[in-house]
Amino acid sequence: MMLRWLGGTLTRSEQPPNRYQWVPLSRVPISFLTCVWVSEDNRFFQHRGFDWGEIRAAQAEARASGRPSRGASTITQQCARSLFLWQGRSWLRKGLEAYYTAWMELLLSKRRILELYVNVIELGDGVYGIEAAAEHHYGIHADELTSDQAAGLAAILPRPRDWDPNHPSERVLRRQAIIRQRAERARLPLDLDQ
Repeated sequence: MMLRWLGGTLTRSEQPPNRYQWVPLSRVPISFLTCVWVSEDNRFFQHRGFDWGEIRAAQAEARASGRPSRGASTITQQCARSLFLWQGRSWLRKGLEAYYTAWMELLLSKRRILELYVNVIELGDGVYGIEAAAEHHYGIHADELTSDQAAGLAAILPRPRDWDPNHPSERVLRRQAIIRQRAERARLPLDLDQ
């Protein structure tokens, strides 16, 4: 949020106003948490910040296709990037992301990492966190989201500035349907009443 504001100020370019509102994990619908978990990092509760199997698979796909490697970042890595770093690809940023990821996994519970993540991820241009996203996209509070709305928000995560859950492209609709199917079969291994 700060880097986008600073960039806009320095370049004197118009930036959307930042929308942000913290919400405790207990007020985030289980449907959204499940959708994020199954779409962004389905092994979140098994690894310690790095999904080495997913990293190897992404590297193998890149070698086979000759294209750049797809992302294999975990929820913890994405959270570290959103909290402490900048967007973009560089070895410096990746190194710092790994550093912060290791410390977060060492010091924080999975529950706390997930709570931080759903409150700092960008879910629209200048829209940060699930509460601001629910209000911006649907005019409701996060705890009022339906399962379809939760899947729609999770579906835009790869490109939140470009994709809109209210006017989804065919690609977003396909992602949303896959996420909804996976979420219906999954059970989030987390006690939200702590």
